[in-house]
Amino acid sequence: MTLPPPPIAARRPHEVTHHGVTMIDDWAWLRDPAYPDVKDEDVLSYLRQENAYYEAAMAPHADLVETLFQEMKGRIKEDLSSVPAPNGAYDYWWAFAPGEQYRRWYRRHRDSGAEQCILDEVALADGHEYFRLGTVKVSPDGQLLAYATDVTGSERFTIRFRDLADGAELPERIEDTRAPWGDVAVEGSIGEIVFSADGQYLFYGLVDEHWRCQTIKRHRLGTPSSDDVTVYSEPDPGFSAGVSRSHDRNLIFVSTGDNSSSETYFLPAANPTADLVLVAARRPLIQYECDAAHGRLWIVTNDAHINFRLVSAALASPGEWREEIAGSDRVYLTGATSYRDHLALSTRVDGLDELILRTYQGEERRIPFGEASYSAAFGGNADFAPAAYRIGYSSMVTPPTVFDYHPDGDRLETLRVLDIPSGYDPADYVTERVRITARDGAIVPVSIVRRADSVLDGSGKLFLYGYGAYGIAIPPGFSPVRLSLVDRGFAYAIAHIRGGDDLGHGWYLDGKLEKRTNAFNDFVDVAKGLATLGYAQPGRIAAQGGSAGGELMGAVINQAPELWGAIVADVPFVDVLNTMLDDTLPLTPGEWPEWGNPIEDQAAFELIRSYSPYDNVEAKSYPPMLITGGLNDPRVTYWEPAKWAAKLRATKTDSNALFLKINMGAGHGGKSGRWDSLKEEAEAYAFVLTQLD
Repeated sequence: MTLPPPPIAARRPHEVTHHGVTMIDDWAWLRDPAYPDVKDEDVLSYLRQENAYYEAAMAPHADLVETLFQEMKGRIKEDLSSVPAPNGAYDYWWAFAPGEQYRRWYRRHRDSGAEQCILDEVALADGHEYFRLGTVKVSPDGQLLAYATDVTGSERFTIRFRDLADGAELPERIEDTRAPWGDVAVEGSIGEIVFSADGQYLFYGLVDEHWRCQTIKRHRLGTPSSDDVTVYSEPDPGFSAGVSRSHDRNLIFVSTGDNSSSETYFLPAANPTADLVLVAARRPLIQYECDAAHGRLWIVTNDAHINFRLVSAALASPGEWREEIAGSDRVYLTGATSYRDHLALSTRVDGLDELILRTYQGEERRIPFGEASYSAAFGGNADFAPAAYRIGYSSMVTPPTVFDYHPDGDRLETLRVLDIPSGYDPADYVTERVRITARDGAIVPVSIVRRADSVLDGSGKLFLYGYGAYGIAIPPGFSPVRLSLVDRGFAYAIAHIRGGDDLGHGWYLDGKLEKRTNAFNDFVDVAKGLATLGYAQPGRIAAQGGSAGGELMGAVINQAPELWGAIVADVPFVDVLNTMLDDTLPLTPGEWPEWGNPIEDQAAFELIRSYSPYDNVEAKSYPPMLITGGLNDPRVTYWEPAKWAAKLRATKTDSNALFLKINMGAGHGGKSGRWDSLKEEAEAYAFVLTQLD
């Protein structure tokens, strides 16, 4: 099929000068000055043309997209549900009905056994192009439900209330609130909403006009939100505030921080109008997180060791810390939750999760797992004194598994292994963990899954995924979706590059600020190393990354375009310099500790300018690319992928495919329904397959 000519975005030079350097941006006009209310017809027309061009290009491959989609869908239970989790007098769970895009939430009283639907996402999503449930919280007496929803993808959530006795919706609303990124908030998540002990007050974070959460409010049930009281106001535009609750339910925490330092306050949940008590004042590069039990704070902090240590403090003197577990060069302490009988410690050793239960007398028990490479985490333990500890587990060949660990018998009880309805035999696949030496001598781990009958003679294909920022580790977990690539001859690999904290906090620090280019170099060197090991030849390697991982994609195609047979860059953060120079954008002040402040620091300006993907597009050949974005995205604004695509199309010298797809009714995570989201993954994989095959 012959495609029509691709859309060409007009050049309208826009000139700015920083640190004596004058830069001309021909596509700055793609940013609507009225954002987030995008109404500029020139902008919208260009985006629609790009979408139409993408749809025309993919139309001949509709059968492949549908085949992939049906494969992926066939691996997911239509009536998928969570394992019921105990919380007070009830067990709580969610469930999908066959064919439905969204969940329903249920509870069952442990004594009566009566089942109740407490929230119906299907009904709430009806009539909306986009729907996301941000948080769900039941009052301490179990009689009131508070929940937050977003129907645009802008991540400005509205809190609503429901009487669980009769299911009636209460009239009060709280607009422009914060919810955590990702799935529905769990206990302890910054960004959740918190009830006072008597259920009469709700604490929440308010989002301002710049989509920054710097105000924590207290709402009295039954009163208008205009009467809500400000509990905390953050003065630093780079810090973001949130609220959470201690696991013993006695304290409400208000925490604030950026990507490198933090500060926490608390007040008694039983005295919601009390003044906040400061735990410890913020210090540059010092982070800490708190929980509470037995009248003490239990605090994970990096104040004395790069891999964090555990300290405790009396509530009456929260700044006087007593060391409980010293920091370790080998053991990376990532979290601690305080239960009645144990501290649940999340650690990482040599890049792999280790879960430990520690008594308050100091006795430790490591929870055993059999595989050499896996991902494991505590989760679903809402009760303060559980009989067993809920754990989520998977590996690249083991489907998600839910365990209860019984400390009395030192045994793991398997509650559920995720069923793959279309069939799955783990013996058909192998998982490996290889180590690639980067150009500066760093050893980068790579997690790989491939078919057991594949051969490493260079004849295969490789799909390489990476992120490498914010200290976010990419776990070697299971994905039923990626089997559609693996079954078509791909080895699927996750590069645990610097910038994530896969190998400890130092691994993160070695990929940020002045060391940012380590992340890009690691990814390129991993691709070359895997090619040398026979996984695929250069040009037969596809790569994907999103958000900061999209920045990674932009940097690696500038550095080594010859390696890649296809690139998928989702909501890519590629206009790094312009974004970091604009302190009116939602995230910019809070991002300076990650990337540097090019407004004040000329060295940061020059460094970012040297790698920013948009600023380094050159007249040369680039690999085939699929670039995505969301019109309502507050994290990576739509004009970043749009400007990048426009500049690439005007500059590159090849005839390879270049597609831009902008979700006109969604945000950072793409489409929200489970099948709509899955269809987007099928489209991305179809793009990769058509380019490599």
